[in-house]
Order: sequence, then C-alpha cells, then structure tokens
Amino acid sequence: ARLGAKTALVERYGILGGMLTSGHVQPILGRAEGRTMYDEIVELLSEGHEDAPKMVTRNGTEIGFDLEEAKYRLLKLCVDNGVYVYLQTVVADVIKEETRITGLRVCTPMGLQELYAKVVVDSTGDGFVAALSGAPFEIGRSGDGKCQPVTLEFTVDNVDESVGITAWGGSDPVTLPDGTKYSDACKAANARGELPENVTIVRLHRTANSGERNVNATQVNGRNSLTVEGIVESELLLRQQVQPIMDFLRKTAPGFANAKVKSSASTLGVRETRRFVGEYVLSDTDVEVGARFEDVVVHKAWFLIDIHNPVGGGQAEKRSQPATPYDIPYRSLLPLEIDGLLLSGRNISGTHRAHASYRVMGVALATGQAAGVAAALSAQEDCVPRALDYRKIQNVLADYGAQLFAEN
Repeated sequence: ARLGAKTALVERYGILGGMLTSGHVQPILGRAEGRTMYDEIVELLSEGHEDAPKMVTRNGTEIGFDLEEAKYRLLKLCVDNGVYVYLQTVVADVIKEETRITGLRVCTPMGLQELYAKVVVDSTGDGFVAALSGAPFEIGRSGDGKCQPVTLEFTVDNVDESVGITAWGGSDPVTLPDGTKYSDACKAANARGELPENVTIVRLHRTANSGERNVNATQVNGRNSLTVEGIVESELLLRQQVQPIMDFLRKTAPGFANAKVKSSASTLGVRETRRFVGEYVLSDTDVEVGARFEDVVVHKAWFLIDIHNPVGGGQAEKRSQPATPYDIPYRSLLPLEIDGLLLSGRNISGTHRAHASYRVMGVALATGQAAGVAAALSAQEDCVPRALDYRKIQNVLADYGAQLFAEN
C-alpha cells in the first residue's frame, strides 16, 4: 500500500496479528539484517513500554508486548496506510485463468464476494490460497510426513516479580530455591503424571506488563490441524492441559503461587503444515552454513533450528540446533506451476529442517515485507511476480533500511 498499490488484507478473525494476537504467541523471535518490518512492528508495540525488561537468551532478544494494545495498533497501522481491511472474512476459493490466480472468492459478513487482483500474497501459514490454486507442496518431515506438534498458548498474571522466574526452553539454566534445575523439575513432574503427556517443559516468557508471563507448554502430537476433526480434537486436548500446568506452576515455580490465567489463544498454535515447492527450496545446508543468494530479499535471517518433537516431548534433536544467519532468495517466495501468487511466512519453499528456523514471526515479518513489495511492483509493471526483476525489490527494501549485501 505504501508503494501506491490498491491493497486488500483478508483476515479470517476479527483482529489482525495472527499468531501474535489471536495465537497469544510472544515474544517475537527471529530477526533479519538491517531494518525490516520486524523492527517497525517491535517499535510500534514497544511504545510506552520502553522500560520493560528485555531478555537476551539462546533464542535471541525476547521482546514482550501488551496483547490488547497490539490488537488496536496493528489495525490502525494498516488503516492509516490505506489498506482496505476485510475482517471476519474467509477465503473460500481462488479465481484462476489457466495457471494464473486472478482473484479470490471470499465469505464476508455480507455474504460471498469476489475480489480481483493482479497479485495475491498467501500469508496464511497453512497456505490455504496456494493449496486451493493447485501449487505443489510437502507436509512434515521426510520419511513419515509427521509435523511438529500444535500448542495453545496462554497468559497468566499475579506473578510475584520479586521471585518470579522466566524459562525460555529445556536448556534454560534457571534453578529453583533448592538448587534443582527448573527444566529437570518439569521432566520429573511429567514422569510422575503431574504434567500432561509430552509436556516436558513449561516455558515462561515475559510480556510488556509486570506480573505477567506468557506460557508456552501445552502440546498435542499427531493431529491434522488442516481438518475440522483435527482442530476440534486438538482444542479439547490442549485446553484440558491448562489446569494441570497451572497446578504445577503454583506448586513448583517461584512467584507463581497466586498466578491465574488471564487470557488464552483463540486459535491453535500451529508450527508446521504445508511447505510449498518453489523455484528454490531453502535447504538444511543453507540454514546451517549461512547461504548467500544473488536474488536475496531477506538477508541474514536467523533463529535456531527449533524442531519440537513430532512424536514425543521436548526437541526432536535433543535440543534446538545452531543456525548461521542465512539469506532467503526471492525464488523461495515463488511457487511452482502457479502465477500471480507469492508466498510469505512459514509456507515459503524450504525443507522441514530449514522451516524449523524461518517459521518464527521475526523472519515471517521480513518475508512478508519482501512479498508485499514484490506484489506492488508486479502490479505496477503489469507482470507476474516470476517475471519481475528481483533487483527492483532489493532497491525498495534497501530504501526502507534493509541490509541485503553485508560483506560477511
């Protein structure tokens, strides 16, 4: 929209923000080089909370926010920039001319409507638009197709900050007053049956507000969140896990004796479903060694290779593994076989293991920005995204502040 393109944002919920708001996911993890939409969103949500503690952990810099403020600020950001926002609107089908998407059929509060567009960006995570278009995709890890588990995050308050702990993962060294590692206490409680099956760590992240923690702990394995039945079963099982997790925290975690649930996600936290096959598939090696690409649109993306165990608790590789800041090329945003369509977020083209790094919000914001720029430029030049000169995308991103060609 900032580039002058007539822009519609189709959002299936009544608020913007996706996992950040509806999914109660915080902190925002992952980053890219230079200034990207990650930095703008962090600045927007941090306004008025400049003194809030910022944790620096193995996960990087953890910046919490106020969930209710985010709901308003993200909507205002879009409206102020001229975006026509469709809230409570669901994509029902795509409109195609042969292999090119030319629009969407959506179900709005006023009924079915057709939206015609020169370019569509699929930022749905699950890749609903790309799947309806017939673009090829893969699901899960090679061999058995199993995906990372689903989670339902929630926020607690009434935490005593004088002693209240945080815990970012299973290798966090935080200890209890008796010297026991908190992570070991979680595993022991799981073994005793006090924590739900496969819940072997209860992660506790700060928000922007004193006395609050965001809880990332519930886990269900082996359900297909692309089906109605899988979604309902997961919701039931995950919400059932909240009470035993709270009982464990009140009993075990310093500062949580009087903690209570303040709010919870209104949608599942889905880590992995479809990964679309693009002109370039970001590989395991690319993420491990820090690959560079001539058509880079996100430079030095970084997060750990974080594969939550598809068949049990904890991590699939015992712990999250290192990644070397890597580039994401424009080709990974271009699905094979379908024109007029761009990918962004966790449904871009990459392997199961590479996806475990780029799936997080900080990186998704950068790929989304790149896809948005490419969409606007393609519309202006009346060409499909595949025919667009990637150097024009790079120029716009550089003007915004992105660093795309650092020397090392």
